[in-house]
Amino acid sequence: MSIQWLDNVRSTDLETVGGKAASLGELTDAGLPVPPGFVVTADTYRTFLEASEIDEELFAGLDVDPDDDAGLAAAASAGRELIRETPLPESVRDEIITAYRSLGEGSDAENKPFVAVRSSATAEDLPDASFAGQHGTYLNVTEDLLVRRVKECWASLFSERAVHYRNNQGFAHDAVDIAVVVQQMVDAEKSGVMFTRHPSTGNRQMIVEAAWGLGEAVVSGTVSPDHYEINPETATITESTIADKKQRMVKDPETGETALQPVPEADRTAQVITDAEIERLVELGQLVEDHYGEPQDVEWAILDGEVFMLQSRPITTISEGDDTEQAANGGPTELQSTDATDSETAEGGDEILVRGVSASPGTGSGAVRIIKKLDHLDQVTDGDIIVSKMTMPDMVPAMKRAGAIVTDEGGMTSHASIVSREMGVPAVVGTQDATQVLENGQQITVDGDMGIVRAGGTEDDEPAVQPDPLESVRPQTPVKPMTATEVKVNLSIPEAADRAAATGADGVGLLRIEHMVLSLGKTPEQYIEDHGEDAYISELVEGIRTVAEEFYPRPVRARTLDAPTDEFRELKGGENEPHEHNPMLGYRGIRRSLDNPEPFRCELKAFSRLFEMGYDNVELMVPLVNDAEDIERTKHLIEEVGIDPEKARWGVMIETPASALLIEEIAATGVGFVSFGTNDLTQYTLAVDRNNEHVAERFDELHPSVLKLIGSTIETCRELGVDTSICGQAASKPAMVKFLVEQGINSISANIDAVRDVQHEVKRVEQKLLLDSVR
Repeated sequence: MSIQWLDNVRSTDLETVGGKAASLGELTDAGLPVPPGFVVTADTYRTFLEASEIDEELFAGLDVDPDDDAGLAAAASAGRELIRETPLPESVRDEIITAYRSLGEGSDAENKPFVAVRSSATAEDLPDASFAGQHGTYLNVTEDLLVRRVKECWASLFSERAVHYRNNQGFAHDAVDIAVVVQQMVDAEKSGVMFTRHPSTGNRQMIVEAAWGLGEAVVSGTVSPDHYEINPETATITESTIADKKQRMVKDPETGETALQPVPEADRTAQVITDAEIERLVELGQLVEDHYGEPQDVEWAILDGEVFMLQSRPITTISEGDDTEQAANGGPTELQSTDATDSETAEGGDEILVRGVSASPGTGSGAVRIIKKLDHLDQVTDGDIIVSKMTMPDMVPAMKRAGAIVTDEGGMTSHASIVSREMGVPAVVGTQDATQVLENGQQITVDGDMGIVRAGGTEDDEPAVQPDPLESVRPQTPVKPMTATEVKVNLSIPEAADRAAATGADGVGLLRIEHMVLSLGKTPEQYIEDHGEDAYISELVEGIRTVAEEFYPRPVRARTLDAPTDEFRELKGGENEPHEHNPMLGYRGIRRSLDNPEPFRCELKAFSRLFEMGYDNVELMVPLVNDAEDIERTKHLIEEVGIDPEKARWGVMIETPASALLIEEIAATGVGFVSFGTNDLTQYTLAVDRNNEHVAERFDELHPSVLKLIGSTIETCRELGVDTSICGQAASKPAMVKFLVEQGINSISANIDAVRDVQHEVKRVEQKLLLDSVR
């Protein structure tokens, strides 16, 4: 049998139905309110691999160096495609559809139920490895797409993040099978997550996060939920944060697809859950914790006042020594006073206070400075540890003084991560609760390599002024490998120019001026209105000049403004910015500049002034062009401010399929160079938002279609005498470097921390090409 009903599933069926389904079966058996559903068993997945004879090819492909990110990504992508393209036996297909139809009242279109299709791996929701968020989930699925979604869940076992997670947890790829839960959807009015104990401290304190609509938005981080801390003894809220809930995830009544919609004004700042619902959640939370005998992480949904339990897994972030009986009244425990035996400790014996994402390597110790408002930045002295929900460009001056950075939110591509790496300041991001756990003045050590924050400072615990963090980590200029392909560096903030120059890079392939503009705290229009055009031009000149001076005579390629509207909206004057459903596809880059030419003229005048000052190493680059018309209009404005396009060095970004396909017409406008922005080029080519967890695994800069666009553009430009470069994130990947060098690209620009690796990779590829040519 390929199918098992949740009513008949128990925890002893883990190897057959996986962790998620086993948990749902247990909850169902315990009489808890779980929506009905069935499981496509793990045996069905394994039989599919073996009967179709793709198992050996699938697992052999993953036998690559786990430290080779590019190789692992390519292998994972090939594995997913192999599963998707292999047909499913008709008998299995029929069994799945038959079970699905029995969930509804009939098989006609009117009565086909909407279901959630969720992965349930055999190594998932375990006490010591939750695998949370690693595998596929699809909502509001009907019969037409059901079988395809089941296979997508199987394929998600080979997403890049799942492969990395198994490597880190020590699970063999061929030892993990995957089942799929097909469960009737709850068209939730409100939903969220409940921790039956505090997930960091283990205190007897329930944490509930809630938002309007479907819970997937809360789990994925798409929306900001309300946050409640609840005393389980009295079922009362002891502390709450009511979020401004701007969006909710709902089922579109016309298409049945999941969509984000605005929250009605009256509900945006209203408390989501009622007192009665809190009592019911507490009751259910205690029941499920008693059933399993350990703290649980529960996903729940409410429809017509009824609470449904959608999933439960052990809380894996609580260490064994945590005192779960402390603070029985629901209040938090002071971490500083907790005995070392009662808390998680680092290898050196110091207490681990929070964990997060390793964003910038190195270790920094100092006193905590919690920054909740920008006007608190003057409190940050040399060597302090900045702790904030997230960082913004306005914080850069204070970040320069900091010994390390810690944030509640963010990932490897967040502002805090990028700026910290450029400045060489250790950083841990995405901790979720550092601003709540840590206290002002507390001495801590931030380990940017491990992604942890420990109690205590350095051995001498000296709170006095520490050396400039940039000085302590600034590299000596290395001996640069000799390569025919130039290796340049990407830069976001002028303050990191000396550190960037010390990498030995051949120049700056991308200097983003948006960080200079955003750090002014006002939109360009507002700043010009308040201070005048000349002041705005001077700010840009000073920022670009700092970098040009440091690198002279090496070239510095500065890109005109390319910030999306949602970033401008946070600034003074931002209330006039348009509200866009997807700002990355909207009013940004050259589109904004041509539509609103006055601030753009100021940018161009800044370049003109730099040329007049003798900075002939400055190059002007224009973002997000589509065709020759965009460039001709830009060229007209360049001439209008007094720049001779025949003498100045200028070029454009290739970030859209349109610009790559129209490269001959673009080259005819007189550009001196083009530079690939692979982040945008990939998401526009593949129609994939890399920040959307539902499709992020499909984001692949090495996809054949992306490489074909890049390769053909390089070939055409070489024939027409136009230089080519790349400044996107993919430039740091060895597989991309190999491809670009083989194609004959002129230069590769990488982030500061990747320049040395790219230099050596380019040298290796060039030497191999040379050897191959003489054999």
